Amino acid sequence: MAKRIILDCDPGHDDAVAILLALASTEEIELLGLTVVGGNVPLHSTLLNARKVVTLAQRECKVFAGCPRPMMRDIVTAEHVHGETGLDSGSGQPLGEPTVGVEPDHAANFIVDTIRAEPEQSVTLVAIGPLTNIAIAFAMAPDIIPRVRELVIMGGAGFEPGNITPAAEFNIYVDPQAARAVFESGVNLTMFGLDLTHQMLITPDRLAKINADGGRVGKVVGDLLDFFNQYDISKYGWEGAPLHDPCTIAYLIEPAIFDMKKMHVVVDTTDGPSLGRTVTDWWAATDETPNVLVATRGDADRFFALITERLSLL
Repeated sequence: MAKRIILDCDPGHDDAVAILLALASTEEIELLGLTVVGGNVPLHSTLLNARKVVTLAQRECKVFAGCPRPMMRDIVTAEHVHGETGLDSGSGQPLGEPTVGVEPDHAANFIVDTIRAEPEQSVTLVAIGPLTNIAIAFAMAPDIIPRVRELVIMGGAGFEPGNITPAAEFNIYVDPQAARAVFESGVNLTMFGLDLTHQMLITPDRLAKINADGGRVGKVVGDLLDFFNQYDISKYGWEGAPLHDPCTIAYLIEPAIFDMKKMHVVVDTTDGPSLGRTVTDWWAATDETPNVLVATRGDADRFFALITERLSLL
C-alpha cells in the first residue's frame, strides 16, 4: 500500500527532485499535498517553484502557501546556492510557467485538517525545508502529533560540520526555535542530516545518467543540477553537490538504501556560534532516551539509480 504523505518544502533544486521523485512513485507514494515555506528563497519564489515543478511533472497535486519567515527571527535564504529564482539552470533556461494554482488554505491548517481527518498513523509528514510550518501546526493542534505515522526531515548534522555556519545545517539554522519545538514534541521523528546527505554526490557520471536515461524530465533536472553543482564544487572541491532532500523520499520508497540508528538529538537555540546545531549523541555518551532515528550511511549508486529510473516515468 502506498504511503500517504504531505511534503513540506522550500524549492530549491534538491526540493524539486524530491517532489518529482514522489510524484513519479505512485505505487509507493500518495502525495496528499505540497506545503510550502520560505527558506532557500523567499516564500513567493518557493511557492512559484513548487507550482512549476508540479506542472513539469504533469501530475495533479495541491499546493499550499505557508509561513514566509521563521517564528522568532528574520529569514536567512540561500540564493548563493540556488540562484535568484531558487531554480536557476545551467543553460539559463527557466522552467515553464505553472498551470497549477495555490489552494486557499494556509499550509499549517491543511496539515492539521488532513491529519485529523485521516485514520491515526496513516499520514507521514516529510519536511525538507525549515520546520516553521510543522512547528506551527503542532502548536495549533498538539492532538495531531500522536496521529502522525512518521515525520521524516532533511536537516541537521551530527559528526559533519554545518553548511551555513560551522555548526549548523541550513534548514535547522533558518528556524532553530521551530526545529527545537518539533524535536521535543514527541513525534516519531526520522532525520536525514548532512552525515548522510554528504555521501550522495551528484558526480559527473551520475549527472550524465540522469540526462541520458531520465527521459523528458531527466533532461530538465540535469540542467537544474548542472547549476546546483557549481557552488559546492567551487567551495568544497567535491565531485558534485550533495543531493540532500530526495533522500527522505527515497527512504520511504526503498528504505534498504540507508542505514539508520536511534539517537538522542537536541537543537541548540542559544545565541552564539552553535545556534542551530543538532547535538547528536552518536555513541550514547549520555543517559538521555533516544528520540530520533538518524540516517548514518547510504548506497549512493542505488539512490541515484532510483532517481533516474523514476524520473523516466514522468
